[in-house]
Amino acid sequence: MAEVGAGFLEQLKSCIVWSWTSLWTLWFFAVLFLVYILKVPLKISDHLTAVSMFLNTLTPKFYVALTGTSSLISGLILMFEWWYFRKYGTSFIEQVSVSHLRPLLGGVDNSPSNSNTSNGDSDSNRQSVSECKVWRNPLNLFRGAEYNRYTWVTGREPLTYYDMNLSAQDHQTFFTCDTDHLRPADAIMQKAWRERNPQARISAAHEALELNECATAYILLAEEEATTIVEAEKLFKQALKAGEGCYRRSQQLQHHGTQYEAQHRRDTNVLVYIKRRLAMCARKLGRTREAVKMMRDLMKEFPLLSMFNIHENLLEALLELQAYADVQAVLAKYDDISLPKSATICYTAALLKARAVSDKFSPEAASRRGLSTAEMNAVEAIHRAVEFNPHVPKYLLEMKSLILPPEHILKRGDSEAIAYAFFHLQHWKRVEGALNLLHCTWEGTFRMIPYPLEKGHLFYPYPICTETADRELLPSFHEVSVYPKKELPFFILFTAGLCSFTAMLALLTHQFPELMGVFAKAFLSTLFAPLNFVMEKVESILPSSLWHQLTRI
Repeated sequence: MAEVGAGFLEQLKSCIVWSWTSLWTLWFFAVLFLVYILKVPLKISDHLTAVSMFLNTLTPKFYVALTGTSSLISGLILMFEWWYFRKYGTSFIEQVSVSHLRPLLGGVDNSPSNSNTSNGDSDSNRQSVSECKVWRNPLNLFRGAEYNRYTWVTGREPLTYYDMNLSAQDHQTFFTCDTDHLRPADAIMQKAWRERNPQARISAAHEALELNECATAYILLAEEEATTIVEAEKLFKQALKAGEGCYRRSQQLQHHGTQYEAQHRRDTNVLVYIKRRLAMCARKLGRTREAVKMMRDLMKEFPLLSMFNIHENLLEALLELQAYADVQAVLAKYDDISLPKSATICYTAALLKARAVSDKFSPEAASRRGLSTAEMNAVEAIHRAVEFNPHVPKYLLEMKSLILPPEHILKRGDSEAIAYAFFHLQHWKRVEGALNLLHCTWEGTFRMIPYPLEKGHLFYPYPICTETADRELLPSFHEVSVYPKKELPFFILFTAGLCSFTAMLALLTHQFPELMGVFAKAFLSTLFAPLNFVMEKVESILPSSLWHQLTRI
């Protein structure tokens, strides 16, 4: 049972439920017809004769109207089903039939095996919820120097309100504490981080700087007011000077109470953030070796602060230097089974494996002689990376256009794929043959995991919540990549076929009324022939007195 796709099972269940509903509907009308027969004091043959006469009197215009109306109604249902599927990713009819009609008709099995299955489903749901957590993008761009410049040039907003709201929550978590109201500058910045209007935030930061050398005020101005990376770096250097002073003072008082401890934790977050952004400024300005040294020193000074994922910044800078041995050393530390994975970890490991064989790799030669051990290791690493995030290859192979990465990403989602490819595409292009090897092998991953929502190969099953979260994180002008590809529901195909069939009948009846009238009468006569035969047999078997008594009820 585990080998059957969940989507197929749900579709099969909904079709069965819909079939049962249709049968019950037909049975209901059959009972109504029987009640009508019993109420009217005529013979059954007379009723059937009357029905036959009524059908014979129908004109071709009636059939045109009937088929045309059926085509119109089925077309409206088709358009509604298509709109609902595009918006919510499921069929409305299937959802209603499975959610509301199945409990009424089939009930719920409360057996122990079913409870065990539900427990397993709840465990997988908890895993999916944990994997659908939104993370801060470790390589996020600068709002003023990069995101705003994109808006000035294109007129498009690269960040969504949901993404910016998450950033505001992060700033309030990292850069504020309960004792801020005791310091006027920090009290102003505490309100500034809650402001939605960018100009109000910038004005508040300037107001705070008039009172004191406030590190968080410099951070806000560097992130949002500076229009170039050079300006942002200058402001971050000023923030570093103010932040180091606050950090040293709070470090001496951190054991004097919980308030001092919270203030020291806030000052530590501020200092780490400033140093990391200064390293990113150096990397963007071409001083890559300086950036690597700053990142290494930062990781050595604050080894427990893994929330910023500084190792991903370090990996990207080392790849730019083509220091592949150092990259392998960092991967050896962070590509551990006990540590959370990311697209950067998995695809960088695949790139290093591919680098060893990609320059001489040929799919024709590999099909003739088979894969060598090194080639097999490279292919397995690519399959592992693709299983973790299947959206990345289309961006690396330039099958989909890139956009600016958001400030937050969803691991294994389209947002993470964009963030990874935006910074690492150049590193894949630099390794000769790496993209060719990826192009030849990445789709083989899907043959290993034909039902990724139920069972994974090297990772947990792919979470089902990524599409919804990515649509919140990514701008509306970007077409979100969806995995696995959703097949059209059965009822969309059914209503499309019904609409086409009835429209064709209406057209043929309009063009050839006499011929279609003959066909319609023959079809209806054939349809009612079994019922006519059964009724005649029943009338011949049952005594006439019984029918007379039944008609008097």
